[in-house]
Amino acid sequence: MSPFDRRPTYFFGVYHWRERLRRIGISLCLLGAAVVGGRRGGRLRRLLAALVGVAALARAGETARRLLSPLPWALDRGKYDALASLLPLDDVDRALDVGCGSGRSLVGLAPHLPSSAHVVGLDVFDDRVILGNGPQLARKNGARASIDVSPVAGDASRLPFSDDAFDVVTACRVAHDVPEARRDAVFDELRRVCAEDGTVGLLELPVTPAGVSDHEAYWRRCLADAGLSVERVTSVERAGFADEPYVAIAATPTA
Repeated sequence: MSPFDRRPTYFFGVYHWRERLRRIGISLCLLGAAVVGGRRGGRLRRLLAALVGVAALARAGETARRLLSPLPWALDRGKYDALASLLPLDDVDRALDVGCGSGRSLVGLAPHLPSSAHVVGLDVFDDRVILGNGPQLARKNGARASIDVSPVAGDASRLPFSDDAFDVVTACRVAHDVPEARRDAVFDELRRVCAEDGTVGLLELPVTPAGVSDHEAYWRRCLADAGLSVERVTSVERAGFADEPYVAIAATPTA
């Protein structure tokens, strides 16, 4: 049985936990105030307290749902399979995943990587955004997926690697989080560290600057402006967002 036929347990952290827990705390405080206020006063005051309490409870419930979305152990492998299908991963020697975080994208790509591949995962590893985010967690999740990950802390706009260092460079759901003023620098860096005969793989959400309606064309243009020629493109359906799919793109350095 292949190691990928087993179902290891992963923990990828809790996204945007600080802000969402703060909102839950505020909602619970409002709920408590409504309960206390409803016990004192007349009918109108009790009615207003009940309305506030219901609204606070609804807000706390919705925020809790978002707190666990995506679930800390969920992978949604389909989008990574789609990206991998565009990339020459069978005989890759050195691979870099930019913005690997706690290792979700590394685990998603793991079944497509040869056991001999040297895999590097780069991230700022900021646990203020993802609870538990750190190099140890990325390494641990990678090991559970049967790949040996070398985590490196760094900035995607100033990659701490030499030119042409990797056969394949991937960036999964990270470019849209980069401030627009620094986005060109990130794509330039993806191109710089990719070998001349290598491939850059991009997996992105339909999140683009205001006024941009063609999301695929935008991400293609970002790659082209960095000196990368788009070779293959596919769309990947997102659960609950049928009209807003992921876009997966494979691009190679231009001559």
